[in-house]
Amino acid sequence: MSASASASYDRSSATRFPVSVDTALRTAGWQPGRWDIKQAEFWADALRDHATPGGHVHTVFPAAVEAWAEFGGLTFGPAGPGRQIAPASVRIDPLTGLHLARTFADLGRALDTSVCPLGIESDGRSHLAIDAGGRVYAIDHTGDWYLGPTITEALTALLTGLQPERLTVTTTP
Repeated sequence: MSASASASYDRSSATRFPVSVDTALRTAGWQPGRWDIKQAEFWADALRDHATPGGHVHTVFPAAVEAWAEFGGLTFGPAGPGRQIAPASVRIDPLTGLHLARTFADLGRALDTSVCPLGIESDGRSHLAIDAGGRVYAIDHTGDWYLGPTITEALTALLTGLQPERLTVTTTP
């Protein structure tokens, strides 16, 4: 990032993210206090109104709506070379999981909570989900992964390349 690009926002206002993640988020258009509740409500309505041919529906809850309001519609690039694994790009858009209502319901049943789509990782190779408690997960062809207890920790893990924890029958976040 050039010096002129880094001067385009006020670095003196602290956020809850590490500096490299804060920079990646701001580069994508996020800033502390961002809140697009109108878009979040649009997504909530679209998810509630959709049912799969098998009758599966999405559950929408405050933790999901809050995450969408703050980060929705943005695509974040990696925040560096990766600490343990390659960092991911992340797009927060719950409609990327619109047709996966059964998949999210199955994960929710396994975790004994409600789970809702959050977005995608690395150009759709993994779907991101958030549960009613605000915990974040990734679902891909290799399994289900726990990314962190909050959206803050999950974005930090994804953008900095921290190894997520694989969910197993004995794993409970």
